[in-house]
This record gives sequence, structure tokens and C-alpha cells, in this order.
Amino acid sequence: MEELLFSMPEEKKTICGADEAGRGPLAGPVVAAAVILPPDFPFEILADSKKLTERKRLEAERIIKEKALFYSVTRLSHKIIDEINILNASLMAMKRCLEKIQEKTAVDLFLVDGNRKPDVSIPCTAVIKGDAKIPEIMAASILAKTERDRIMDLCDEKWPMYDYKKHKGYPTKEHIEKIALYGDSPIRRKSFHLKENGSEELSLF
Repeated sequence: MEELLFSMPEEKKTICGADEAGRGPLAGPVVAAAVILPPDFPFEILADSKKLTERKRLEAERIIKEKALFYSVTRLSHKIIDEINILNASLMAMKRCLEKIQEKTAVDLFLVDGNRKPDVSIPCTAVIKGDAKIPEIMAASILAKTERDRIMDLCDEKWPMYDYKKHKGYPTKEHIEKIALYGDSPIRRKSFHLKENGSEELSLF
């Protein structure tokens, strides 16, 4: 990553960071976000979205949307996840986020969280634990997480028996018990299978 950064002229280093939320749940969409931040952004509000309280995430989301130079959010449904698998859906969602931003401005470097990167038209680097290291990825993780949580809250209103507001579709003991009691919900990922002991089994590839 450092080589890519230092190889570009200072005035042309437009960095876009991306992350996703929802790779592990048994139900609901995967949501990705991409963000370009200005030099004067209040970086102290950023952190790995999973380590922030809901209140701090929502406040950070408001500030990111207000002060970011550009941002975009993409969600892909459980049906697409079942068709192309969760890894490909996550990468596709991040790629679409970048493409939305590229419609508005040029980007020099695309940084994504994790160890796999999407096939994009510009230099791209996957950063392990990037959501705790790179401000643009941190911001993207917050936008992705808050957006997905809102979607799952709406799903809870539509199918209250599954308690989606509480567990957001993740394979908690309570969620697995609800599936056993009521069967699959309309947003259940069919490609995510449960073992006999209730644990999750899926293939990313």
C-alpha cells in the first residue's frame, strides 16, 4: 500500500476507502459503502464500527454524510448472495460503490477492508483490519453498518417473530431457535446452511 501511495504525486492522491457489513448473517442483505474524506475531517470520531456504540455510530454517520467529499452505499439482496455467494456479493457491492463515486470524481487509490479485493479499473489494495487502521475504511464501515442495521430493523417490523432488530440476522442461539420454530423467513439466505448443532456452515467460494 505504501508503494502505491508514494508513487503518486501529492496533489493527486485521492483515496477512497470501502467496507461491507453483513457477511456473516443468515438473513438479509450485504451492504457496502465507500468514502472519500477531506483533510480537515474530524478523524477522532472514527473507529471500527463494531467497537462503537449504536449512538456513537449514528452520530458518526451523520458527520460522515455531512463532511465527506463523496460517499456511496450499495446493498445486495439475499437472493443475489445465494446466486453468486457472499464473497462475490461483498466484492461486487464494494465495486459498485466505487463506480458510483467515479461518476462524480476521479479516484487514484481504492482501499478495501479484508484480504480480498474487487476487480476495479484503478489501483486497489485489500487491507487486513483496515476498518481499524484506515480512516476512509473506518468511515465506510460505519455507513455500511448503520445502513444495514436500519434495513434489519425494518425487516423486524415486517416479520417480528424473528427478532431481527435484536440480532440483525446473525446466527445467534435465539435466531436459530426462531428458525426452528417458524421456518425460514422470506429474507433467509438459502446458501447459508446450519449444521445439526446449530452452528453456521457456508462456502465463501
